[in-house]
Amino acid sequence: MKVERLNKKELEAYCESLGIEIKNKNKQELKKAVYKHERNIIDEAIASGKCLDLLKEKIGALADEYAKNLNEKIVARKEEMKGDDNHHYLIYRVLGISNDEGILIDEYQNTGRFLYKYAGSFLEEAASMCMFFANSKGGKVLIDNTQGKKPKTFEIDFLNGNDAIELKWRDATTDGDHITKEHTRVRAIQSHGYKPVRVMFYYPQREQAIKIQETLKTIYNGVDGEYYSGDDAWDYLLKVSGYDLKQILTDIAARKK
Repeated sequence: MKVERLNKKELEAYCESLGIEIKNKNKQELKKAVYKHERNIIDEAIASGKCLDLLKEKIGALADEYAKNLNEKIVARKEEMKGDDNHHYLIYRVLGISNDEGILIDEYQNTGRFLYKYAGSFLEEAASMCMFFANSKGGKVLIDNTQGKKPKTFEIDFLNGNDAIELKWRDATTDGDHITKEHTRVRAIQSHGYKPVRVMFYYPQREQAIKIQETLKTIYNGVDGEYYSGDDAWDYLLKVSGYDLKQILTDIAARKK
């Protein structure tokens, strides 16, 4: 799934690193060439009985890449924050928070924003990788919004046969507009002849966010879609891909202690 994040120049460099010819190829053709290359490697691993080993290797490498990029972002932001205007610490002190505590709070707030973003992207990409190993024809798909003007398109994280799967590591939103957008999204998916499927690995813990998820579950059920969260989400991925991603990640985390 890495190629989806690359611009044309980066994609060309990546293709060259894999030994893929790039001459006279547009971005879409380069993407297809990468997927074909990866598919050949996966098929060879399946034939030799080493597919699970290859998947673990790729997810481990993906985790290392995300960890490296996350650390670089955090280090750069902390350095940037040294030059910040901290006059707002006056309000912190009025509320009983010392300057030292204020510095830590601001650092963790910024670190948390990066962490949540990278954690979500990593888990969604790892889950997509599991499904791609199982289904060579599946992947990201853009569909037109047939239910309104904004947004013009919706992205399906992984089209697995007729199932339009949306992958979420967790969704803690409390914004009511989120319900409207999601309702429009599932209707658009249904209009294209696909079944909306929402897979969210971690359920929110706050009351308002939980209410939003309960409403979304009702929306999916109302269009004959499917909604999975928590353990059910991990089980669903295992069922459709044949790979136990939670166990793979547990093993990776144990090695990093």
